[in-house]
Amino acid sequence: MSAQMDELIAQFENFRSKVRQAEARFAGVGDMQERIAQVATTVTSPDGTVTVTAGAGGTITDLRLTAGATRVEAGQLAATIMSTIRRAVAGAVQQQAGIVDDTFGDAFGVDLTAQVREAQTEAFGTAAAPPASEPEPRQPSRPVRRPAPGDDDDFDQGPILRRS
Repeated sequence: MSAQMDELIAQFENFRSKVRQAEARFAGVGDMQERIAQVATTVTSPDGTVTVTAGAGGTITDLRLTAGATRVEAGQLAATIMSTIRRAVAGAVQQQAGIVDDTFGDAFGVDLTAQVREAQTEAFGTAAAPPASEPEPRQPSRPVRRPAPGDDDDFDQGPILRRS
């Protein structure tokens, strides 16, 4: 019976040790949140006409166009804006992943930064977004199915909740 009790006590102490480690790790969450709130990545297009700043979560916080942007053909300007946004968002997301890795990465054996880069590589086809001077490949457009009135899945015709 004593051997079983010793084993239970050892398991309990091991559990308490892991709880203390987790508490210490989670004590850094507040600092991590503050650091993430400060994330900002600013990217300027290669031609200098577009500057985009992205913050935490890839939120666009600033978009600036130079006077020269008005001389660029609308389609090219749109492509430049989108490419610059992608690069700024990618940088902000990588920065945010690095902050999370600094706080938790080794605790869970996850390299979030590497996972983000891999996802961006899959999404953009390269590790970095294509240069703004190259036209972005267009996705084929698909026709949008508009449900006919009376379709069971048509929620666009009025409120979901109705008063009795």
